[in-house]
Amino acid sequence: MSPHEHVARFGARGGELCVGGVSLTRLAARVGSTPFFAYDRRLLDDRVAELRAALPQRLELSYAMKANPMPALVGHLASRVDRVDVASAGEMHVALDAGLRPNRVSFAGPGKTPAEIRQAVAAGIIIEVESPTQLGGAVRAGEELGITPVTAIRVNPDFAVKGSGMRMGGGPQQFGIDAEDVPALLREAAAMDVEVLGFHVFAGSQNLNADVIAEAQRRTVDLVAGLAEGLSAPARYLNLGGGFGIPYTERDRPLDLAAVSGPLGELVTGPIAERFPEATPVIELGRYLVGECGVYVSQVVDRKQSRGRSYLVLDGGMHQQLAASGNFGQAIRRNYPLVVGNRIDDDPAGAMHVVGCLCTPLDLLGSDVPLPDAEIGDLVVIFQQGAYGLTASPTAFLGHPAPVEVLV
Repeated sequence: MSPHEHVARFGARGGELCVGGVSLTRLAARVGSTPFFAYDRRLLDDRVAELRAALPQRLELSYAMKANPMPALVGHLASRVDRVDVASAGEMHVALDAGLRPNRVSFAGPGKTPAEIRQAVAAGIIIEVESPTQLGGAVRAGEELGITPVTAIRVNPDFAVKGSGMRMGGGPQQFGIDAEDVPALLREAAAMDVEVLGFHVFAGSQNLNADVIAEAQRRTVDLVAGLAEGLSAPARYLNLGGGFGIPYTERDRPLDLAAVSGPLGELVTGPIAERFPEATPVIELGRYLVGECGVYVSQVVDRKQSRGRSYLVLDGGMHQQLAASGNFGQAIRRNYPLVVGNRIDDDPAGAMHVVGCLCTPLDLLGSDVPLPDAEIGDLVVIFQQGAYGLTASPTAFLGHPAPVEVLV
């Protein structure tokens, strides 16, 4: 998708990008400082509505909070999704503070500490067990607290998902329990005071290929159908994972949601309904829900020439926007969509290197980007920043102040 297509999604007025209906310079004045992240409520609501319209009614929608744990954003989504998946006790507190019932919160992650497991048991949320150690920890915490822990087994599948930005299943993994080891673990659990609701399988993330996603979901259902025979009660929870991707560069094509929802609907009404009549099927999405609602805004503090190359120097950088610098999973660095947000009607005046304020050559946010004749004080906007932006960046690097986040 081109920068112009991203501008069209947010809207513009008077030659300026708008976020949440507010023009960029006015929003910057409201925030009071740059850089900042801004998230558009309307785009969040539009994405949830799009998913609700496309996905089968029986399927529940879970927000993977790791994508963006900003409390205001989580609070906004809490009444719009069915569940939230957390990856730490800190995220668990944000989810519960947002008003979610404990049985609508699940807790994933390979490195849950005993203290976190105890907190999760006490809260009554679903602990997605990723090792025998975690299962034992949950049982011990339950015995100490006089509470039966509520769990699901996170399974490392015996297949991999091609084309995912990050592979999180298949082969050796720190995530989940190898599928072939699950039956033995279920036999151990049957002799313990623990409730095992069902399964969670998350095989990969950031996938733009609808056919690959559909195939992974079909194979997931086949896999857990066999594993469910080892449960002491019918499965009541079936988390199919997610992995829906968003386009980050101009060469990326958006995911064809209809091509995912068709086969998924057939799975839900067919094999899932037949094999898991008492289970709630769940799709878990993070980046796809929130990634396209956000922008990162940074001010031009200098412009310079160096041996024939033009540079715009910003007051932000890779310490707040690691992904756009190409240092968060890109094998070959490609530009994220980027505009001068207060000059969107101006024609390009030449190619610019857009760099951050840090003392490292890694701090490159845009390479040879065609931009208008930007000046010191102008506002550069990077799109696709609603997910894995601030919290996935090394914010302490070189000691710059943390940026503000706003939900507009």
